[in-house]
Amino acid sequence: MTPMVEAAEITRTPLRTAPPTWLVVALTCAGQFLVVLDVSVVNVALPSMRTGLGLSEQGLQWVVNAYSIAFAGFMLLGGRAGDLYGRKRMFLIGLGLFTLASLGGGLAQEEWQLLVARAVQGLGAAVLAPSTLTILTASVPEGAARARAIGTWTAVGAGGGAAGGLVGGLLVETLSWRWVLLINVPVGAVVLCAAAWFLTEGRAGDGRRLDLPGALLVTGGLGTLAYGISQTEAAGWTAAATLLPLLAGLALIGLFLAVEARTESPLMPLGLLKLRSVSSANVAMFLCGFAMFCMWFFMTLYAQNVLGYTPLEAGLALVPSSLAVILGSKIAPRLMRGVGTRNVAVLGTLVAVAGFAWQSTMTPEGAYATTILVPGVLMMLGAGLAATPLASLATAGAAPEEAGLVSGLVNTSRTVGGSLGLAVLSTLAAARSAGSGTPEALTEGYALAFRVGTGVLAVGVLLMWVWLPRTVREHERVSAPPGSADGGHRCASRRPYRGRRGPWAARRRSFGPGAE
Repeated sequence: MTPMVEAAEITRTPLRTAPPTWLVVALTCAGQFLVVLDVSVVNVALPSMRTGLGLSEQGLQWVVNAYSIAFAGFMLLGGRAGDLYGRKRMFLIGLGLFTLASLGGGLAQEEWQLLVARAVQGLGAAVLAPSTLTILTASVPEGAARARAIGTWTAVGAGGGAAGGLVGGLLVETLSWRWVLLINVPVGAVVLCAAAWFLTEGRAGDGRRLDLPGALLVTGGLGTLAYGISQTEAAGWTAAATLLPLLAGLALIGLFLAVEARTESPLMPLGLLKLRSVSSANVAMFLCGFAMFCMWFFMTLYAQNVLGYTPLEAGLALVPSSLAVILGSKIAPRLMRGVGTRNVAVLGTLVAVAGFAWQSTMTPEGAYATTILVPGVLMMLGAGLAATPLASLATAGAAPEEAGLVSGLVNTSRTVGGSLGLAVLSTLAAARSAGSGTPEALTEGYALAFRVGTGVLAVGVLLMWVWLPRTVREHERVSAPPGSADGGHRCASRRPYRGRRGPWAARRRSFGPGAE
């Protein structure tokens, strides 16, 4: 074939143009909304699920944990799969799996069927969630525009968690608990078709294989650890039924770290954690997730079990909190430009500390304004303010081949913190109530959970102030090696960690004329 004929054929099959940025942001935010919505939408439906399927108390907790543990454990694998095999492809696979599992859960007739469906939902979410943030950051240039886009992504994600109570209440009141899962099917199908048509493929892999053993070890470790914590309610902290899974979970996580230190293609290159911005932001995400993830769980239970709200009334009661988290997420990018990224994260967490401390003073006869409205708004306003700067610091300057991994790590830290936080705080609450279902006993348990959350967030404030870089730009200056070709402003995370010239020896990359 002659060159002219080849050129003619190329001309007849033009490359597909990239979609407008606003459409990419809309589709990725829609995917993130579904993922986060399903973490919280079942909270309002838990009493109805228990009645409909005869769930045990432990089974009720695992309706939430089965999703969140699978979500957290496989998210690093999902992020790396997007890097290697294509972010759009993983977006579609994750969303498809999530939608099918929602259908299975909505049609479940036995407790085990519901729990399996929730675990598969979590797996689909783990593949989907990292792709949403990676596609977004790859489509928007770094700087103020990306901060706004991440703020929108954070707001929509947080809004999904906040809207779960209202959506769940409406569905349970008007239809049945099954529709808190079945509603994902038509919405997921629409987003799936739109993403398949409009999104363009992108990847940055170099032929490395996925670290499946690492994913199985970290998922098994987290799940076993959470199960051991949940056993403390029935057996106590010193019983064999508690200690054995706790020790086994810690051993699996230790084995995961050992495997990651030796494998040629680690799921989580431990060298990434040497970067100040990555390690500090992810620890902060973990602590915030530990406390804030449980807020919706305990608030909806308090509203229904103590104050006597219906599922719909409980959902409506949390609408102001939903609006507050969206407001905080949208304000954060503007504050970051004025007062600094670290300062906004600290400010947001301090606001959340005030809300948690206020909520811990709840009483069985509490008025709506003082026991739900104001503390709920403070908690979620702070959550919205803190999440955007933390996500910006954790992902700033990531190399293309690391973008999915870093995005997955951000989501993993937050979700692992939330999963373990739910297991710990729900166990403490149940122990304080001593099995009593009276409003007074339940209130004491819920109040203890919020007091512990206050302490965790206070520790988070101190760590953020000492450890976080002040701004994204400072992070780039601090992280860049002296004398680098870009004048000392290149983020060190742009140097991918890979291979075994030393497990995480950094290979030189060209960053333009004059680079080594």
